[in-house]
Amino acid sequence: MALIIQKYGGTSVADAERVKEVAKRVLRYKKEGHDVIVVVSAPAGTTDSLIKRAYEISDTPNKRELDMLLTSGEQISIASLAIAVEALGGKAVSLNAFQVKFKTTEDHTKAEILDIDTELIEEKLSEGNVVVFAGFQGITENNDITTLGRGGSDTTAVALGAALNADEVEIYTDVDGVYTADPRVVKSPKKLEFISYQEMLELAVSGAKVLHPRSVEIAARYGINIHLRSSFDDPTGTIVTDEKKGENSMEKVKIVGVTSSKNEGKITLMGVPDKPGIAAKVFSTLAKSKINTDIILQSSSINKEFNNISFTVKTEDFKEALNVSEKLKDELGAQGVIHEEKIAKVSVIGIGLKTHYETTAEIFDTLAENGINIDMISCSEINVSCIIKEDDIEKAVKALHQKFIEV
Repeated sequence: MALIIQKYGGTSVADAERVKEVAKRVLRYKKEGHDVIVVVSAPAGTTDSLIKRAYEISDTPNKRELDMLLTSGEQISIASLAIAVEALGGKAVSLNAFQVKFKTTEDHTKAEILDIDTELIEEKLSEGNVVVFAGFQGITENNDITTLGRGGSDTTAVALGAALNADEVEIYTDVDGVYTADPRVVKSPKKLEFISYQEMLELAVSGAKVLHPRSVEIAARYGINIHLRSSFDDPTGTIVTDEKKGENSMEKVKIVGVTSSKNEGKITLMGVPDKPGIAAKVFSTLAKSKINTDIILQSSSINKEFNNISFTVKTEDFKEALNVSEKLKDELGAQGVIHEEKIAKVSVIGIGLKTHYETTAEIFDTLAENGINIDMISCSEINVSCIIKEDDIEKAVKALHQKFIEV
């Protein structure tokens, strides 16, 4: 008998019929003798609808109250699924973060997990229940409700797997695994049977929406295998594990995917004094506002006493990052702030990219051959990312996928 944690996304519980199908799948595992914990997201579209409602009421809704509102979507899902399991003859109990004492930081809308009290979950499992747990949410030490940010249900499931030493964590979505590119953009992407934590993390951070980056970080830290599967059929999906399996020649770079993201904005502080500590001031101030920067570029202006500092952020943080930058302009004596929202990021992921200069050069050549101009570049051991115009993103993904994967 194994302890299995399954996570189902919003499309899997979008309506009553899909909830019933999830219940049937869960009970198959239970009848095989496994203990099962199910983590569910809000029904598809619910969270977006709630966010829209909040912003129709206020341009700047209080984040504590926003979290209180958003967690209602998961409440619908957990109760619905527990009812469905019992309607099929099983035994189930729904639990939320408050009941389980799923403790997080006080960073509303972006909380991080601190501790999970597993006693109640273990008690309910021992009584023969399928435990249905609300993803995405937590509570502070003062019992305020928090949320973990977009994709937080993935993080919830893997964190529970770590806390309970689960045998397997299965993430069910509307796709049947990890592909070398978005199937909506590339006609014939390849499904990966296995992928390493490092590669999966880079794919997730760079725009692949199949798994949340924080869930991969936790899985890598605790050595938990994640099995990504489709909630609409039963084939084996993609297993995220501690090492890449399959054929791979020594010292040969292996491209595992091409990702893209339109959820990007660029901000530039113009004419910043060229003094020690200026960059530290900029990025520590952004960090205090819980704003994550992605690609960073510092360049000299014509007057060598000044620099330009450019950085990209996610669209959800763009407005706040722009406000912070305007304040920094005055504090630092910068000459101005310019910004651009219609940008995108294309990334090529593969172990050993940084040491294979010929592959990096081919990435830039391919973009140039397709008339795509590069605005900013970021390189690591495993990732080459380029900021380009939003209108060019699909052309870039198709060209790079054809060059490195379809050969």
